Amino acid sequence: MATISNFALRIPPSLMEDVKLLATQDAVSVNQFLVQAAAEKVAGLKARAYLAERAGQAVAGDLGRILAKAGTPTAIAGDELPEGWPDQPMASDLAAPEKALRKPA
Repeated sequence: MATISNFALRIPPSLMEDVKLLATQDAVSVNQFLVQAAAEKVAGLKARAYLAERAGQAVAGDLGRILAKAGTPTAIAGDELPEGWPDQPMASDLAAPEKALRKPA
């Protein structure tokens, strides 16, 4: 069984209110919500460090050499951009992330 560490955490009341609300909406405990948030942050920072390390190994000019081996692009039927595509808003542009913090009615 894994060892669990205890840590006293001081959270501003306004942030704690949001954490409680979001944890309730996610149907998890505040503890589980904060553990998941910490795990996501750690994973993101590790990924960034890994990608930075990999980018440091890159050799200038390699991308052009690799792409030159790829040949010419082949058109694939049905892979065209839709009519008026650049003028249409993306679904992500329409999302309203502030809704996540709204209290249920």
